[in-house]
Amino acid sequence: MDNLKKTRDEQPPYNTIIQTGMVALFEICFEQAWKAMKELLEQSGYSEARMGSPRSILKLAYQAGMIDNETEWLQALKDRNDVTHSYNEMIALRIIQDCREKYLVLFEQLQKTVEEKWL
Repeated sequence: MDNLKKTRDEQPPYNTIIQTGMVALFEICFEQAWKAMKELLEQSGYSEARMGSPRSILKLAYQAGMIDNETEWLQALKDRNDVTHSYNEMIALRIIQDCREKYLVLFEQLQKTVEEKWL
């Protein structure tokens, strides 16, 4: 997440390498986040997490109080799925903007909650 935070310093217009890197860093952080949720839920006795998809893990994490904003996490999942279309500049720029405005906060909140309540 530290590398993703550094993207806050980048300002548009982005060159292709910066834009691609920012989208890729979002994707990596999202993957790490939902997989960490899955592992912690399993360790805490939520057996349904064992075979869960990212969507079901996010819903379970919300029910368990691990995350506060299910809607934004589900939007982050949609954006993660859209990363495969990041060659489309409009999609890439939207993902970057959402990451800067919403998703970094979600990742930071998750980290804080996990450290305080789940470890």
